[in-house]
Amino acid sequence: MSTRADFILFYDGLCPICRREVAWLRRRNQNAKLGFVDINAAEFKAEVYGKTMSELVAEIHGVYEDGRLIKDVAVFEVVYQAVGLGWLAALLRCPVLKPVWNVLYRGFAKSRPGLGRLLGGKACHRSGGCSNW
Repeated sequence: MSTRADFILFYDGLCPICRREVAWLRRRNQNAKLGFVDINAAEFKAEVYGKTMSELVAEIHGVYEDGRLIKDVAVFEVVYQAVGLGWLAALLRCPVLKPVWNVLYRGFAKSRPGLGRLLGGKACHRSGGCSNW
């Protein structure tokens, strides 16, 4: 993991949706404020962050340089701000809309495996089988 990045985004490298989003974010990451870690990489250890692989596969997580771990829509707020999309981050932070974004994200997170399979993704993870997806 790069210690130079302000924030590390944990992503599911087996998920085609996630890979596309990360590729797009990498192109926008001109100031290298973000680092990217595939949670399915052999060297990745979820327990270092007090999480299980199942937890990390179930919802998006990221970690600040100081070790603070965040998840869900809060991750997108940080990530979009870091790549110069402050307007989008502001929309996600809007107190009136935040509950809506959280509900929408939870729905997406639950349906991501099926959507990923439609896009040709693998349904199995090194966390111990296919049921996690």
